[in-house]
Amino acid sequence: MKLRNLLLVGMLSLGAQATAAFAADPIRVAIDPTFPPMEYIQDGKHTGFDIDLAAALSVKMGRKLEYTDMDFKGMIPSVISGRNDIVLSAIYITDERKKVVDFTDPYFTAGLVVMVKKDNNAIQKPSDMAGKRVAVQVGTKSIAFLKENYPEAIRVEVEKNEEMFNSLESGRADAVVTGKPAALLYSKARDTTKVLAEPVTREDYGIAVSKKLPQLREDLNKALKEIKADGTYDKLIVRWFGKTPG
Repeated sequence: MKLRNLLLVGMLSLGAQATAAFAADPIRVAIDPTFPPMEYIQDGKHTGFDIDLAAALSVKMGRKLEYTDMDFKGMIPSVISGRNDIVLSAIYITDERKKVVDFTDPYFTAGLVVMVKKDNNAIQKPSDMAGKRVAVQVGTKSIAFLKENYPEAIRVEVEKNEEMFNSLESGRADAVVTGKPAALLYSKARDTTKVLAEPVTREDYGIAVSKKLPQLREDLNKALKEIKADGTYDKLIVRWFGKTPG
């Protein structure tokens, strides 16, 4: 009887040690650090909204993060193959991606938005773009979306992101249609423009998680709820975008 008890205690002890060791394992994160303000490299270090968000989640979960930089197209395959556990890199939640990975609850509503000069009162909602000059970047989905949904807008097509913003500042365009994070960051930095409250499209970012790690997904969702409840999330939004979530 005593021997059986000793064996049981030993087994429980080993189980507890294994659980502690698992909890101490770093979360392997796939990331494409080329998308400011969400994630990018500055002074040789990862920085951005997603990086700060990941750090806050790491603290709540009591697990370290281990980043692997790669091209955007390689991130999901790296999780499927088991080389990484999650993708936390401004990735949209889509039905197609849900077939191969799981997603946490959404943590940021992105999509396309309209940005205008601060003193522009003629464009107050997307439908006001009719007959107005709207700058869009070649190669992005903004062009096709405007053609299909806002055909009366006069497209000003430019090659680079900075040209798009410059055309608005110089008066060559009345508005810009671009991704929400970039528009918010620009408006915060320059203080000469504003982002309309009504978005053009709504698309949610989520954390992609290996289908083999359902507990990790639950832990991430729990940590997300906690940082939203204690105000940490709102502080990150204000820090990076200069406004409260909307």
